[in-house]
Amino acid sequence: MSKIYIQGTFGAYSHLAALEIEPKAEVIPCKTFDECFLKVSSESSSKMVIPESNRITGNIGIEYLIFKYRLNIYAEHFQKIEHNLLGQPGSSINDIKNVFSHTQGLSQCSNFIKKNNFTEHVRADTAGSAEAISKKKNKREAAIASSLSAKIYKLKIIASNIENEKGNATRFLVMGKEVYQPDFGNKRYITSFLFKLKSKPAALYQSLGGFAINGVNLTKLQSYPEQNSFESYFFLCDLDGHIEDPKVQKSLEELGLHCQDFHVLGVFEADKFREK
Repeated sequence: MSKIYIQGTFGAYSHLAALEIEPKAEVIPCKTFDECFLKVSSESSSKMVIPESNRITGNIGIEYLIFKYRLNIYAEHFQKIEHNLLGQPGSSINDIKNVFSHTQGLSQCSNFIKKNNFTEHVRADTAGSAEAISKKKNKREAAIASSLSAKIYKLKIIASNIENEKGNATRFLVMGKEVYQPDFGNKRYITSFLFKLKSKPAALYQSLGGFAINGVNLTKLQSYPEQNSFESYFFLCDLDGHIEDPKVQKSLEELGLHCQDFHVLGVFEADKFREK
């Protein structure tokens, strides 16, 4: 049985995503993202399922850990996010005064919270909030979390699908220590990589010319300052295509001329969710 590390506790959206990716895997919770990366970097056979960005609220904030540990990306998985108001069995929406969740869970349900005049309380994660209120057994307290959390912690779903926007999804990455990439075939692939440019004027503009000339589409390009610096930046980038595609190879060769650091994070099949 394969091991999958997640950040958070049982019932988190990461847990839900891990079960969708590998239903029979042993899911192991970690308190922090850093702990997930540390565990997987020291165990060649294990993997982690980690949230990278949300369709509505943007980046989750794991970029520096990706840069630091440089683990391989095996796959992407878009997890549908459906938030629920969870309370004690027998409680109703009129009993609720205080609502607990991760900051993203609260912001993604802000309309519902304001409408019901709840007092918000930020916690480390959604499922952890559900676990905490299940132990306290206070009818005035509720959590915003997944339906899996309701099942695990024996809570009542007082209101379902309370998010501001339907169709919300979080992009998860499946990462591990071993390097693997699929053979180049007739499928849609994503190549993910990071790079740091040489310090010279217009370096970014010059470095991206190869992608335009070769007709390669960049689906993500984001800059992040290196630790303890606002002078030096690294970039995380995703492109449409397989690294063995000649067009992609030419583009990356051109980019490499302008880099002092370049690292391929992974080549993987694009999730079917992208076609929607």
